[in-house]
Amino acid sequence: MPRLITDFDGPIIDVSERYYRVYQYCLAAVSQPEQRVRQLTKQEFWSLKRSQVPEAQIAIRSGLSDDQSFHFSKLRRDTVHTMPYFQYDTPVPGAVEALEMLQQAGFDLVVMTMRRTRELNYALQRYDLERFFPLDRRYCLANDYVKTIDTKDKPLLMARAMRELPTTYSTWMVGDTEADIAAAQSQGLPAIGVLSGIRDRKRFEQYGPTYIASDLAAAVELVLDRCLLAV
Repeated sequence: MPRLITDFDGPIIDVSERYYRVYQYCLAAVSQPEQRVRQLTKQEFWSLKRSQVPEAQIAIRSGLSDDQSFHFSKLRRDTVHTMPYFQYDTPVPGAVEALEMLQQAGFDLVVMTMRRTRELNYALQRYDLERFFPLDRRYCLANDYVKTIDTKDKPLLMARAMRELPTTYSTWMVGDTEADIAAAQSQGLPAIGVLSGIRDRKRFEQYGPTYIASDLAAAVELVLDRCLLAV
């Protein structure tokens, strides 16, 4: 049975609205009542995020001072992964259908994410995604896990998955960040970077994915084609 391991945010879930709402909140919270700021449009904001412009620079471009940008960045980190904002996440168009296609093709589906258990379970239930990922196919952070950086934490999750999951003749990784590519490369797996998440093509090319696809649907099509060629 072939296997596809996929990140959650980016390939399956669009987080852009959550991130933008948090940006709006932090900008309003940190700026002074009479201060003139320029709220970026969602398109402007998300383009900066996808090209990895630092939070402090986003704050400064929005009209905050250097000192305010520090408080903005801290407030953003403390807020963006809190439960009230997860309601703004939505499925990426075509992602659910892509998972259904893989399931029908007999793939073993695994989700691997830097979300904590409660955050992942909330979204799986909200969008009826539990049917794709049984409990033993969910790799995420414990609720009390102390994060370091994703490019270190995610390869640890991948190593654990490789120890625990049954052996299969073909395993693919799909993700939207450098952490996904690092996790796949740490185990010698082919990695597909998708452009439906928080990195643009220019950034992705620097991290050396095996392939780059527009979204999960395109990645699934690629995987199915490669698996057919291998038969």
